[in-house]
Amino acid sequence: MNAATNETTAAMAFNEANAAYKTGDWQQALLCAENALAAHAGLVPAHFMKARCLVKLGQAIAAREAFAQTLRLDAGQFSVWLEAGHLCKQMGELAQASAAYQRAMDVSPQRFEAYLAMARVMAQQGHTELANRAYNEAVQKAAAKDQDAVRQVHWFMGQYVLELGHAQESLNCFNEALKATRADKPEDLANLAAEIQMDAAKAWLRLGQRDKAMRLLTLASVATQESTLSRLAALSFRNNFWQEAIEISRRCVALYPQSSWAHWNLAHLLAECWQMHEAELVLQQAEALAPMPGARSLRAAVAGKVGDADQALALYMALAKSEDKDSGYASSAAMSSLYSDTPTAQQVADLHRDLFAHWGDGARSRASFVRAPLSGRRLKLAIVSADFHHQHPVNIFMQPVLRELDRSKFELTMYFVGDSHDEQTALARTRTEHWVEVGALNTTQLAKRIDADGIDVLLDMAGHTSQHRMQLFAQRAAPVQMTYLGYPGSTGVPNMDFILGDAVVTPEGCERLYTEQVLRLPGTVFCYAPEDDYPYPAHEAATAQRPLTFGSFNNVPKLTPRTLALWAKVLAAVPDSRLLLKAPSFSDEAAQQIFTERLQALGVDMARVEFRGPVGLSDMMAEYADVDIALDPVPYNGGTTSLQAMWMGVPVVTQMGAHFVSRMGASFMTAAGLSEWVAQDDEDYVAIAQKMAKDRQALVKLKKGLRQRLKKNKAWDVVAHTRALEAAIVQAASATHDPL
Repeated sequence: MNAATNETTAAMAFNEANAAYKTGDWQQALLCAENALAAHAGLVPAHFMKARCLVKLGQAIAAREAFAQTLRLDAGQFSVWLEAGHLCKQMGELAQASAAYQRAMDVSPQRFEAYLAMARVMAQQGHTELANRAYNEAVQKAAAKDQDAVRQVHWFMGQYVLELGHAQESLNCFNEALKATRADKPEDLANLAAEIQMDAAKAWLRLGQRDKAMRLLTLASVATQESTLSRLAALSFRNNFWQEAIEISRRCVALYPQSSWAHWNLAHLLAECWQMHEAELVLQQAEALAPMPGARSLRAAVAGKVGDADQALALYMALAKSEDKDSGYASSAAMSSLYSDTPTAQQVADLHRDLFAHWGDGARSRASFVRAPLSGRRLKLAIVSADFHHQHPVNIFMQPVLRELDRSKFELTMYFVGDSHDEQTALARTRTEHWVEVGALNTTQLAKRIDADGIDVLLDMAGHTSQHRMQLFAQRAAPVQMTYLGYPGSTGVPNMDFILGDAVVTPEGCERLYTEQVLRLPGTVFCYAPEDDYPYPAHEAATAQRPLTFGSFNNVPKLTPRTLALWAKVLAAVPDSRLLLKAPSFSDEAAQQIFTERLQALGVDMARVEFRGPVGLSDMMAEYADVDIALDPVPYNGGTTSLQAMWMGVPVVTQMGAHFVSRMGASFMTAAGLSEWVAQDDEDYVAIAQKMAKDRQALVKLKKGLRQRLKKNKAWDVVAHTRALEAAIVQAASATHDPL
C-alpha cells in the first residue's frame, strides 16, 4: 500500500471512530481509532480519539499514555492539554492537572476553558487567591467571545464551588450566570435559566433555606426541555418534594408522549414513591416505545418493594452476572439476600464473599500507609456517609454520638458523599470537626484525599445500601477500615477490617459468617437515644379493654411469606385481635391489594387488618399508641422501627435467627431485660405472642413503664455507648496498625 492509500484508509477509519464516539460506542470508536493508527501511525487526531475513548472506558493509565503520545507528536494541541488535565484531575493528580491546564493556556491564551479548569483545580486545593485570579481571567476571556461563554464560566464555577461545599459562594456565581443568560426565544431563555435555578436551589437547600429553594424550583418548572424537566424531577425527589417530582414527570410525558425516557423517568419515580401498579403500567408504555435496558432493574426494585425478595434476588443476580465486574447490581443482590426466606445464614455469607472478592484486586496494602504514632496526638477518625438527613436511621442513631464524641481524643472528619441536605445535615456539620463534600469525587480522587488527610480509621456507614462507596474500602483508603450501623451483616468486601456488633447479633462462634473481624459493643449494637421529644402515650388501664392490636411499622420488603404466615398464625391463636400494618407502600392501593390477597390465602379475615401509609416522623411515633404488641418480621428484623416501638411503650415479639439481620430484635429485647419475648423458632413465636396477649393488665403495666425502664438501662445511655464505640475504634487501630 502506498502512502496515499494509507492516509485514505486512516481517514476513513478515523471518521468511523468519530461517528461511533458520538453515539457513545466507546469500544467501537477505540477499535476504529487503532485501525486508523495502524494505517497512519502519525495521525494526531486518531491518537487523541484513542485517548478519549480510553478515558470513557475507565482505562486511566492507558489513556494518560495516549495523551502523552499525542502531545509528543504535536505539543500545540489545546484540547489535548485540556483533556489530559481533566484526566489527571480525575486521577487525583492535581499538580499534574494544573501543569496541563497551564500548557493549554500557553497554547491558546484567548480560550476561557483552561482558565476555568485552572480555577476549579486551584479551588479544590484550597488556593483561594489563585482560584479567584483564574476565575476572573476566565470571565474576561469569555466576555471577549460572547455572553453564552460568560454564562458558562459563572455557572460551571458555581457548580464546582458547590461541590466543594461552599454554598454561599456558589450563589454569587449562579446569580452572575443568570444575569448573563440570553436567548432569542422566551422558551429557550426559560430552559437555560432553569438549569441554573436548579443549582441555586441546591445551594439554598444546603443553607437550610427550603422556602428559597422551593421558589427557585417553582421558577424552573416552567421549562419545557425534556432533559431539564427530567433533572428537575430527580432533584425534587431527592429533596423530599415527592409529589412535585411526580407532577413534573407527568408534565414531561404530556409534552413528549413519544419519548421512552420521559415514560421511564416517570415509572422510576412512581416506583420510588411506592406507587407500584402505575409504575408497571408506565414502564410497559416506555418499553412499547423503545427497548429499555433498565427495565429489569426497575422490576427487581419493584419486586423487592412489594415483598417478593426471591424474585428481586434472582433479577439482581442475573443483572450482576450480565454486567461488568464492578456492577452496582452486585450490591443490590447482596441487599436482597438479607430479605429472602430462602438462603441460610451461611449461604448469605458465601454469596457476599463471591460477589465482592474481586473488588479487592490490586488494592493498596495496609503497610503502604505512613502514620505517626498515636502517642501525644488525637486519633484521626473519618466517616463516609450520604445519610445524615431527616428520618434516615444512620442520622437518627449517630447524631447523639457525634454530639458526645470525645474531641480531646478524636479528630473527626465527615466525607459526605450524599446529595440530600436538610436541617439534620446542617446539624451534623456543626458536630463534625472537618466536613468535606466529596459526592463529586470518584474513588481514586477520594482515596487520595483521605490519605492526604492522614486518616487513621475510616468508618463505613452504608454497606451495600444506596450511595455506598464500598469499592473505596475494597481498594483500601486507610490503614484501618470498619463498618457500623448502615448494613446489618457482613459486607463481604475485601479490606474491610472490622465490623461492630454485640454479644447477641454477633455471638461467639459466628466468625465464619464474616469477612471482617468482629468487635462487640456492650449492651446492644445500636443505641437509640432520640433528641426529639416524642410524647409518651398514656397507656391507661382502659387500653386493656380494647381489642388487642398487633402491629408492624416495617417496610414492605420485610413482610416475607414466612413472616406473613407467622402473623396469620398469631391472629388465629389470639381470637378477636387485630393487625395494624403501616409502611410507605401502603399509600398505594395496589400494594394493599397484593397483601390483602396474600393474607387471605393464609386464612386471615381482612376485617381484622388495617393498612396505613406514611406520615411525618412525629405523627408516626404517636401512632404507636394504637399498637399493643409489635410483631418482628423474619428473617430481616426491625431495627429502627423496633427501637421506636419500644421507646413508645410497645414491646416486641421477636425470634432469635441465625445471623446479624435476624438477631437484632433479640439483641434489643435481651438488652432491655425482656428475653422472655424472644422466640427460638416459629412455634415459640406464636406461643409467646399468645401468652403476652392473654394477660392484658400485665401488658399495660409493662407498657406504662417501658420508656423509663429503657432510660435506666446502659444500652440506651448514649454517653456510655459512645465511650464503648470509641474504645472499639482505638482497639481496632491498635490491633491492626503497628505505628499506632
